[in-house]
Amino acid sequence: MGDNDGQRDGHPHPQMANERERDSGHTQATVTQLRNILSADHFRDWYRERQFRQNIENGTPYFNKSGYVPDPEYHNPSNLLQCHRKIYYQQHNAPAEQSDPEGIFWFGTRFEEDIVFPFLQQEVTGSDRYVQNSVWIDHSIETEVGKLRIKGTTDPVIVDPDAVPILPTEIKTKSSIKDLTSPSRHHKAQLHAYMAGLSDEYDVDLTEGVLMYADRDSFDVVFFHVDFDEEFWKDIVLSWANEQTEYRLDKNLPPAVPESSWECKYCSYQERCGKGNSGHSDLGVRGLILGCTTYPREKISEYLQSDNDNRLTPTLAGLYPQLADSHGVHPWYCPDCDFIFDWKTINRMSTNRTNPLCPNCAKENSLSELTVQSPVLNS
Repeated sequence: MGDNDGQRDGHPHPQMANERERDSGHTQATVTQLRNILSADHFRDWYRERQFRQNIENGTPYFNKSGYVPDPEYHNPSNLLQCHRKIYYQQHNAPAEQSDPEGIFWFGTRFEEDIVFPFLQQEVTGSDRYVQNSVWIDHSIETEVGKLRIKGTTDPVIVDPDAVPILPTEIKTKSSIKDLTSPSRHHKAQLHAYMAGLSDEYDVDLTEGVLMYADRDSFDVVFFHVDFDEEFWKDIVLSWANEQTEYRLDKNLPPAVPESSWECKYCSYQERCGKGNSGHSDLGVRGLILGCTTYPREKISEYLQSDNDNRLTPTLAGLYPQLADSHGVHPWYCPDCDFIFDWKTINRMSTNRTNPLCPNCAKENSLSELTVQSPVLNS
């Protein structure tokens, strides 16, 4: 008798059984490969590579470089009237303790490009009015500390047929606009920088700009028409820029006095500044803070790549062993017995203390906390 559907005596044909085993093995290998691809680490690496390529394609490859410190006279409109110390840390590339809010940035960009810009095109454009997506400004101002430069790109600008600005806008998205009754001071300062810069660049006199806030959940919006205030611009905004420039020229850490009460809550330098829980305060711009474990991997990697002298702290080395292998780790050091310990040895011996105890001193019944031996840490 012939085979019945590839079977003999109820058993699979040997050839078919082998094929099924091969298919099963192939499927399992495919699933294993997909498991490796569909992971947080792989997504993070893909996203960083995507940003890297986009910066090159957009003509801004300098965004890919680590360790760039702008001149003290340089100011970005979006930084104006924020905490002096936060901006000082940021401009000197102090390692951030939080990830960038990429989701918020992405939503803001998409909302501006996909919603606001088409709205302006449809409702504002006419025979004598057009909308330009953004305009680059590079505005120089003579002040008491010398020449300041305010450089950056605007949000959409309503222009005339010759592309001369008529009305600049600034688009912001927020978690809620329910209780918003006036624009924030630093957004108002940002819009003033656009008005002043565009007026100088195009030899016009822009006296009004528009701040638009959008609710990220409901898409509700509110508009504020802002008149150019010469006193606010000179006495508040430029005064702030002068102070920031002086701090950076003199290399003096600004005081920990935020411009707005909410800044400390969302600041990426809480531990370095002294508003966190690590016990540190008023630290300089260099070094990863001992005992701080909130650093995201991408921020540590950026910081380590910016300077060959940078190293991980022992605590962070335990969290990110791959970075430890590639960049090195600062050893533990006992200031009492002047002994240096390998970080791996102490980590195996330590408890949950931020600063473990020195084993040598412990033998002498002395409780001495170890610190990190580093020529740059917190300098």
